[in-house]
Amino acid sequence: MRELILLRHAHAEPPAPGLDDLDRPLSLQGQAEAEAAGRWLRDHGYLPDRVLCSPARRTRETCETVMAALGYVECKQEPRIYDATPGRLIQVADEHRDLARVLMVGHNPGFEQLAALLSSGQSGDFRGMPAGGVAVLTMPADAALEPGIAQLTAFWWP
Repeated sequence: MRELILLRHAHAEPPAPGLDDLDRPLSLQGQAEAEAAGRWLRDHGYLPDRVLCSPARRTRETCETVMAALGYVECKQEPRIYDATPGRLIQVADEHRDLARVLMVGHNPGFEQLAALLSSGQSGDFRGMPAGGVAVLTMPADAALEPGIAQLTAFWWP
């Protein structure tokens, strides 16, 4: 079996005039949420083999805070995660299927739709994924990612 862990970035500062969406930092609440997510992942033994992170500042800051709790893990910025559809996210994740556990740090609505699509077969079944939320999906080790292939084995939110 292998696992795909989806971590939605923690709360960010609201959009501000002149500030590009990619440059929005975590809020104080978001920093606390990211710390809590890192502790939860560590305490439940979810140490990833690789981390793929959107280039947005709020996702990078979430990732850095989580990694402080987990320790060093290979972390790659992946521009295709930003503003991605479930199909694009499947493509990105499937490129790393040789690894037992991959953590992706990104955004909604793509992450909540991806979790629903992989676990139920329909992206319209999503129920929401709060800021700082974690979804752990388990699937056969050699299977390509496709609708309904995974089981949602854990879900956590701050």
